[in-house]
Amino acid sequence: MKGLILIITLCLYIIYTESYIVNPGPYYLPTKGKIWPMPQFQSSLDDYFVVDVDNFLLKATGANCKLLNESFVRYYEIIKKNRISKPNGIISNIVTKPLVDESYLGELKQLNVNLTGKCNDNDQPSLDMDESYFLGVLEDTELSANSIWGILRGLESFSQLLYLGDDKSSVLMNATVIIDYPRFKHRGLLLDTSRHYIPLDKIYDILDAMVYNKLNVFHWHIVDDQSFPYVSKKFPELSQQGAYDPTLFVYTAENISAIIDYARKRGVRVMPEFDTPGHTRSWGVSHPELLTKCDGVQKGAYGPMDPSKNTTYSFLKDLFAEVREVFTDQFIHLGGDEVDFDCWQLDPNINDFMKQHSIANYSALESYYIQKVIDIVDEIPFSSVVWEEVFENGVTLPNKTIVHVWKDFGTPWNQTLYEVTADGKFALLSACWYLDHLSNGGDWTKFYQCDPTNFGGSEEQLALLLGGEACMWAEAVNEYNVVQRIFPRASATAEKLWSNNDNYDLEEVARRLEEHTCRMNRRGIAAQPPNAAGFCL
Repeated sequence: MKGLILIITLCLYIIYTESYIVNPGPYYLPTKGKIWPMPQFQSSLDDYFVVDVDNFLLKATGANCKLLNESFVRYYEIIKKNRISKPNGIISNIVTKPLVDESYLGELKQLNVNLTGKCNDNDQPSLDMDESYFLGVLEDTELSANSIWGILRGLESFSQLLYLGDDKSSVLMNATVIIDYPRFKHRGLLLDTSRHYIPLDKIYDILDAMVYNKLNVFHWHIVDDQSFPYVSKKFPELSQQGAYDPTLFVYTAENISAIIDYARKRGVRVMPEFDTPGHTRSWGVSHPELLTKCDGVQKGAYGPMDPSKNTTYSFLKDLFAEVREVFTDQFIHLGGDEVDFDCWQLDPNINDFMKQHSIANYSALESYYIQKVIDIVDEIPFSSVVWEEVFENGVTLPNKTIVHVWKDFGTPWNQTLYEVTADGKFALLSACWYLDHLSNGGDWTKFYQCDPTNFGGSEEQLALLLGGEACMWAEAVNEYNVVQRIFPRASATAEKLWSNNDNYDLEEVARRLEEHTCRMNRRGIAAQPPNAAGFCL
């Protein structure tokens, strides 16, 4: 018996100690010059060019406009960031190999940029924008696209082909041909700015990082229960009393317009969300008449918006008409999720209203409310996006309304997607990509396990799936950690929504993500390490 115990103890000791045996060096060796997200088609050679990043030329050979020229200015600066920049500046002791060898093709001096369609400085990104492009890095290096949005995506890909040579001073690019276009039209990132206020400079950083990942919709969840930072000109009291601070933690119309223009120039849409009838307690600080009194649950408490009052809808009509003037995108997200019926059940006026209008239950009451709100924004006009509960409650939705599937519990998301699209409705998916569900480094791998098209739909149903979004709810993030919580984890979502390859080698993805994270770091994005031990040049 003692011998058996000794053997077991020895085995446990070996297992325990082996778990602490760590090899030196990075956990994953980064790739060199790999594009994120992976293009639809790419053929590359080992043959390479040397690029003088200080004197490289971007030359417009097709249509031209200010929008294109401003993108050139941005990418000149991005291209220059491929050089090493370390605090002590000492790299002379690095062992090098001869730069010029049999694969050397010469110096790459310029990229011809051929915009074959029109270039209008007032162009707005939209759901149906053309983001396709062709890029050939050969003797004659050319980027061509039918739209400015395709050119922007192609410039980003070109900038990612650059990598540092083994001498740690030369910047190289392999001979490459790329034909590329997105798998889905809508590739978004939701940012909650109510639970924690996110300053403008961090939003600009997030928009930049979205561009580096070819995400194209900034879903701005701008208000919620906790605070109302949107400054309304018609109802200034909403932010004066509902924001955390009426001067420090708010977004004015001028702030929002600057964000929208910054995003527009980079091919990113800005879609606002004003979630009702739930998630509205910050509205009630200045306008308690909008909400349902809930004394039966807690003295002085308020619940969801009161759907029985005509004044509720007239207020929303005025507010959303103003929002339409501030936000340029075609769509507004109306929310409609997580409505607590307790307060409605305890309100005698609401129950009388339900009897008078033959409303059988509280789900039907919510449907009544949402139907009226959708009709309001349809007239403004806005096209609407709603969370999946609105569809589940049987609201009659306009054909252009998009149903946003978010639940990863209860009914499986793929069943919900099937039902939504079987009913002929457009859909978005977020259930797989909640960024506030945190775990140890490397949790991006779970995002690759989700294929949005895996719901058994017909070709007609698949055509109704517009894409999806990664969601950054802000209970546990603020300005000091929001960027690193989002990236590079949202990079995985971006690749799932852009690329068609569903047979990913996750070890190869890890190597590419190491390179891409370092690339974002060099560009000033505080993306956190994606895997384990490693380093960035």
